[in-house]
Amino acid sequence: MAITEVAAYAHLSAADVEALGLELELIRRDIQEQRGARDAGYIRRTIAFQRALDAVARLTIGLSRGRTGWLAGTAGLALAKSIENMEIGHNVCHGQWDWMNDPEIHSSTWEWDMAGVSAQWRYSHNYRHHVYTNVLGMDDDIGFGVMRVTRDERWKPGHLLQPLRNLLLAATFEWGIALHGLYSERDRAQGAAEKAAQTRLFLGKIARQAGKDYLLFPAMSGRRWRRTLTADASANVLRNLWAYVVIFCGHFPDGAEKFEPAAVANETKGEWYLRQMLGTANFDAGPMLAFLSGNLCYQIEHHLFPDLPSNRYAEIALRVRALCDKYDLPYTNGSLLHQYLLTLRTIHKLALPDSLLTATSDDAPETASERKFHGDKTFDVPDTGRPLGRAGLRTALRRAEKSRVDRFS
Repeated sequence: MAITEVAAYAHLSAADVEALGLELELIRRDIQEQRGARDAGYIRRTIAFQRALDAVARLTIGLSRGRTGWLAGTAGLALAKSIENMEIGHNVCHGQWDWMNDPEIHSSTWEWDMAGVSAQWRYSHNYRHHVYTNVLGMDDDIGFGVMRVTRDERWKPGHLLQPLRNLLLAATFEWGIALHGLYSERDRAQGAAEKAAQTRLFLGKIARQAGKDYLLFPAMSGRRWRRTLTADASANVLRNLWAYVVIFCGHFPDGAEKFEPAAVANETKGEWYLRQMLGTANFDAGPMLAFLSGNLCYQIEHHLFPDLPSNRYAEIALRVRALCDKYDLPYTNGSLLHQYLLTLRTIHKLALPDSLLTATSDDAPETASERKFHGDKTFDVPDTGRPLGRAGLRTALRRAEKSRVDRFS
């Protein structure tokens, strides 16, 4: 089922893994030492642009009289909300800009334009998801508790509704994330009083958020309140759909592997880096699409270095790709449409019981383990190191796929 021996699955020795980790640490140090005015200017310009776009969009909605103006304003508002959510809120809350020591642009003070409480999200996301990425029973982001995305989760009749659950989650994604953060905080709360405090914090944020979007701004529009109300609701749904697509394309297409809890027992830094590389996926994007996705088109780089500035991920990606070539590791990426279609295939396929599926639980596209390579003469990797030119995981995966095709052709 899920991967237990990460190094073995990757066809790397212990020495290889530690060498890979050291090379990734060098990338981290280089970027940390280079951070400066260019990066600070980038995030400040982004925040200024987002706020200006939000204001212009709301004025367009409120002052225009035709349908075209309403559509333009709603689209602009959805865009502004997406930028705030993805490139600003998500990345600021990761601590990517804490080094600036700006009290406004800091992970401890930023409250994003979403239903969830930033502090609750930081624990469920920055800790449980990023530290234990795709580890069964430890990372709650595996299917977000409502979707079966790996055969390691036992099938239940309720999974037949998974395609409908997926649509509902996409449209209400901010609410799913908000509840996700609340449940994580309540799970670690000590006693009923602390649980109640977290719930009050959650309800207070919902009241402020809903009050702003669905009461304050419509009220400011006077007799045209319905126009503003529908624009705000539509913009929120559009933002939810976009965030959902970006997140799902980075975590659930083929190649984003899952891991057993045993994989993280006594895990070294090098092994952690390797697990992040194997457990995430990228999608191809130019500068504009990268910006609109919060640079989460570089999900691999984000999981390797979640606290480095997002505007640096493109240059980091070049060095990470080179390391994948050096160690013969897969660099999982594809077009946005391709990655999303793979994700949809997994969601719809795993809605069915295992008895109706064909591939085994060790070599299915969405679920793999080191047992996938049993019988492969290059599977057992010697502890003495990886000789230059030796076939690694990327070559082994290609060979396994060719063998599978040959069997069924």
